[in-house]
Amino acid sequence: MRSTANVAQMKARLSEYLRQVKSGGEVVITERGIPVARLVPLDSDERRATREERLIRAGILRPSQRPRKKLGRPGHGGGRAVLEALLAERDEGY
Repeated sequence: MRSTANVAQMKARLSEYLRQVKSGGEVVITERGIPVARLVPLDSDERRATREERLIRAGILRPSQRPRKKLGRPGHGGGRAVLEALLAERDEGY
């Protein structure tokens, strides 16, 4: 289904127009009777993509060339090594 809305209508009933688009419709937005934009649903791949993936596809973000490090949960081992190093430095007089 294709609807037409001017800017004032779009502002006043945005939720209604978004429901139409989510169900597969299309909304043409006009300004002073002249079409200026079209609101269409995203395809299923775009909807599922993470924000990072969308930014990479758009060329806004460049992916890292290095693999990501897995971060441990705070308080589960990683902090103990830091604490021991700080205590060792304190004992050595630093």
